[in-house]
Amino acid sequence: MAGWLGELELAYGWQQEQTIAYRTYASAPLKLQRSFYPEGGRVCHNVLLHTAGGYVGGDRLRQTITLDPHCHALITTAAAAKVYGRAQSPVEQQIHCTIGAGASLEWLPQETILFHGAQYHHHLHIDLAPTAHVCLWEMTRFGRTARGEAFLAGHWRSRTDVWQAGVPLWIDRQYLEGTPLWLASRNGLAECTLVGTLAWIGAAISPEQVMALRELGSDLQGERGVSRLIQGVVCRYRGHSTAELRRWFIAAWQLLRHHLHPDHPPCQPRVWPL
Repeated sequence: MAGWLGELELAYGWQQEQTIAYRTYASAPLKLQRSFYPEGGRVCHNVLLHTAGGYVGGDRLRQTITLDPHCHALITTAAAAKVYGRAQSPVEQQIHCTIGAGASLEWLPQETILFHGAQYHHHLHIDLAPTAHVCLWEMTRFGRTARGEAFLAGHWRSRTDVWQAGVPLWIDRQYLEGTPLWLASRNGLAECTLVGTLAWIGAAISPEQVMALRELGSDLQGERGVSRLIQGVVCRYRGHSTAELRRWFIAAWQLLRHHLHPDHPPCQPRVWPL
């Protein structure tokens, strides 16, 4: 059975000191809500919807996002993404972002929940112009743990590439099989049910800011780590609590935003749980 072939084409331009989404084409099951400006015209907020309620095997989703020079956009999703199990073929999602000089993209979707038996391939490719920045995060839960389900079949593959002027700044590959061995292994989930990655790429981060990010996560019950890159920083989490992970990532995002855009205090999208 064939799945959805959904597409999104989203392009931002800089007009009269405001970021404007001038290209907003979407085909089912993807849908884009109208733009919001809770921070003023400089930063455009958009919420992406998946109208089918969840991903099934065979779904193919393609998203193309372009920011012209000097634009600033924050994109999130309306709810957690659910990837259903018992699939004969994987769900594939490909996102390609092109960010112009001096522009900034914040790609901050809500978490993805992989049902037992789900097969999910996610590829995020980002091309940064000089002086452009990107902040992105990914939060993935393995199994519907609230109802006692474990991720004991299926697989998850995540690939993120960030390039700037033809030079790779950050290449990240993650893969997990839904087997008891992978769930228990220290190189896998180590009995955890949730992993998360936050990265801010395109600007140098000081050792003091890395220490501040670590201090923000000092009270976490789950495992966490912060690594400084040549042009950015990466935060990792492995644990059980979505609320805990979300709290740390939001605090880290706010700290980094204040550093890189001190004239635009961050405003949380209204669709995020309180």
